[in-house]
Amino acid sequence: MGKGEDGGRPGVRFWIARALSTCFWSGYFPVAPGTVASLLAVVLYWFVPLLQQPLWLGVGVAVSAVLGIWSGGVMEEHAGEDPSEVVLDELSGQWLALLLLPAGFLPALLAFFFFRLYDILKPGPVDMAQRLPGGWGIMADDLLAGALANLSVRLVLLLPLPAQWAGVL
Repeated sequence: MGKGEDGGRPGVRFWIARALSTCFWSGYFPVAPGTVASLLAVVLYWFVPLLQQPLWLGVGVAVSAVLGIWSGGVMEEHAGEDPSEVVLDELSGQWLALLLLPAGFLPALLAFFFFRLYDILKPGPVDMAQRLPGGWGIMADDLLAGALANLSVRLVLLLPLPAQWAGVL
């Protein structure tokens, strides 16, 4: 696993991608690593006040998505299609599920529940998104699951859509 371009030991590129894509090795948790990464995302959101500000959480989603596309693609080269230890996509999708929701335990709990539900069941478009090549597919299904989770929380709590979304939907 993780052989370098010359067929020898893994190079620096692989080790950086591995550290990032596995959320610094949390993806190697022996049971439900995706759920562990989603829970890590909620814990970080809850205990890092900066992440409770929509701008910074949005930056976190964008940066983790870009890094996830790259690092997930590198990991696929070394470990095969959508390796289970790659969990940065769950972190990014979970943060998207939390984006622009009101602070509080119930919205965070519902966002976690719905995100895991959509990520595991992969309804329709979520399943289709994961078929994109390389890191794009690894990341796209989780971002779509996160967006669906966010909308589901809004429906359950009867929250209006943010004004920024009016032109998108």
